[in-house]
Amino acid sequence: MQEARPGNAKGRQTSAVASKAKSTGTAAQHQSFQHFQSAVQLMQEGKFEKARALFEKLSQEGAPELLDRSRVYLAVCTRHAAKSNLTFATPEEQYDYAISLLNQGQYEDARDQFDGLLKKNPDADFAHYGLSVLNSMTGQAEDCLDHLARAIQLNQQNRIQARSDADFADMADDPRFTELLYPEAP
Repeated sequence: MQEARPGNAKGRQTSAVASKAKSTGTAAQHQSFQHFQSAVQLMQEGKFEKARALFEKLSQEGAPELLDRSRVYLAVCTRHAAKSNLTFATPEEQYDYAISLLNQGQYEDARDQFDGLLKKNPDADFAHYGLSVLNSMTGQAEDCLDHLARAIQLNQQNRIQARSDADFADMADDPRFTELLYPEAP
């Protein structure tokens, strides 16, 4: 019969404590991953405030593997939540804001503002004109021409303005653009 070694029981006890600590750490990581997945799903559903709260918690006490991602998503949620809280007194004020975004190179945010204007007022010639400028700057010639034609249809002054607008420089060689700005007299 073998005798029990005195050091052997101690080794087993230490191993059991380490195993228990490891399973507790794994459970916390698993819970962090579940919270992260829930936050991402909320973000995809457009529920930025709820997602932001989860990402704030994860960025402070989540699993180390998720800290950087949580902070990035937290910034995205904060930006979207602030964007959805924007209110404008007039459509012209929203247009001015969209133009400022356009001038800063924030094309997608500017597009969102112009689209929002057109949802509220489909006949806002200035919103069509702004979208035509944006589309010219981003290389979308067809959309540029469509919105510019609509803007001119709604307000003939847009034709005169477009003739001297430097933002249409990329469209200057397009014959359709020239025809739109300088139609043949009947």
